Amino acid sequence: MSVTYSSTRGCSSQKHLSFREVVMRGLAHDKGLFVPDEFPLVSKEELESWRSLSYADLSIAIISKYVGEDQVPRHVLEDIVHRSCQAFRSFPDVTPIVHVGGHAVLELFHGPTFAFKDVALQMLGNFFEYFLSTGSNGGRLAVLGATSGDTGSAAIYGLRGKKGVDCIILFPKGRVSEIQQRQMTTVADSNIHCVAIDGTFDDCQDLVKNAFNDKAYRDRVKLGAVNSINWCRVLAQTTYYFWSWLRITDEDNSTKQISFSVPTGNFGDILAGYYAKRMGLPIDKLIVATNENDILHRFFTRGEYHRYDINETISPSMDICVSSNFERYLFHLAGDDPVTLASWMSAFESTGKLTITGKKLEMARQDFLSARVDTDKTLATIKEYYIAHNYMLCPHSAVGVSAIHQLNLLSGSNTVVSLATAHFAKFPDACKLAVDPLPPSPPELTKLFHMKTRSSNCPNDLKIVQKFVEHRIKEREQGSSQGRRSMFEKDSKWLFLSVAIAGGALGAIIALKVLKR
Repeated sequence: MSVTYSSTRGCSSQKHLSFREVVMRGLAHDKGLFVPDEFPLVSKEELESWRSLSYADLSIAIISKYVGEDQVPRHVLEDIVHRSCQAFRSFPDVTPIVHVGGHAVLELFHGPTFAFKDVALQMLGNFFEYFLSTGSNGGRLAVLGATSGDTGSAAIYGLRGKKGVDCIILFPKGRVSEIQQRQMTTVADSNIHCVAIDGTFDDCQDLVKNAFNDKAYRDRVKLGAVNSINWCRVLAQTTYYFWSWLRITDEDNSTKQISFSVPTGNFGDILAGYYAKRMGLPIDKLIVATNENDILHRFFTRGEYHRYDINETISPSMDICVSSNFERYLFHLAGDDPVTLASWMSAFESTGKLTITGKKLEMARQDFLSARVDTDKTLATIKEYYIAHNYMLCPHSAVGVSAIHQLNLLSGSNTVVSLATAHFAKFPDACKLAVDPLPPSPPELTKLFHMKTRSSNCPNDLKIVQKFVEHRIKEREQGSSQGRRSMFEKDSKWLFLSVAIAGGALGAIIALKVLKR
């Protein structure tokens, strides 16, 4: 039988749900996140038996411990996983390992969009497609996602052309790299809609969460989640922790435990490592590597999960002041007690502050270390690794590598793997501050500058965003050629109608006057 899932907030209607239900639902209806009701264990003998498996077959072995035949028939699961892995340039390895500077680097950037999120989002798109084709949601799904850069393009490449799926991605205007934006806005499939929001990534994330919390709207448009709040993403990412552990210990069977340094923003990637450890993978420490937006570093060093304003940095995918996945870990830190977790989150949501001390903080430190890496250290690491090792790191990956050195983890017999989360060519302006000239970019990225783009602009207003989503879905379903125009730059009629919706009676009067001109 399959593992079931319950919300971190403990609502009775959000308990013991199936894999299909939580994947299609994304965010729990009580504002919580879904967590497994139990963690299947992997014995030492079973782990050893996985050594000869390919990456895809290892992923099937791990996922099938959560997802049984009652949810996804075995032959369908095998097809979904194999098709997802075949999208990677590095197939069949998917996430290869290289050794640089006295430690291992797990390269997670060999997918279609050159970022680690491809690993999960190729798979999530294929699960969506299967569930929709077998009765879920009446065959319709409107995926609403927020991105700080990489999630958006990875979601788009995983969902483009999927039958019954509309994918709407919100990104902070002017706060993603040019290549990240072009990866999103050059996709011509009619079910893809890219929206620049006047605000920060956290504003985009709040719009998504608030849309999910509007029950009538959520049910009407058949809303689904693609951000790492979706359990499927976390589950898919556990595979590369097992994979890298097996490959490192292939080379040195005297290695018993491995530490992982993870560039961390929303906490989803490192949470997958924590869950792998809960399943029995011999992991020593998980290193939370942050940039100047260091809410997680402050938590693990001082117990202070306090929200501050966002600092713009050269690692924009980590420019996050509230880590959406951290609630899952806090739930476990609270002893899997939804009452305690709900009180913690209520305090944080009202004050912007949550402070943990004593035994709870010590418990957190048993599994996690942390380091804060500023821009100067990031650039110095990029430059050092290129000069000394002829290896280019993206700014995010450099944060993870720098954290290893800050914490002096390469001394003694420690074995450390740093996760390289994106290809350096996605951030040429930042990398050029450290290495000039840069090595050549992959042709898949350089061609983006010669392709047409399309996107829309929206203010940071929930009602307008909600109406935009419904408008775009309706246009696509009707096959309207006008649906490709920018909502706010080229369609003034839609703009003023949206203002009227957001502004009530006064807005309606203004809109009518303008439309009569």
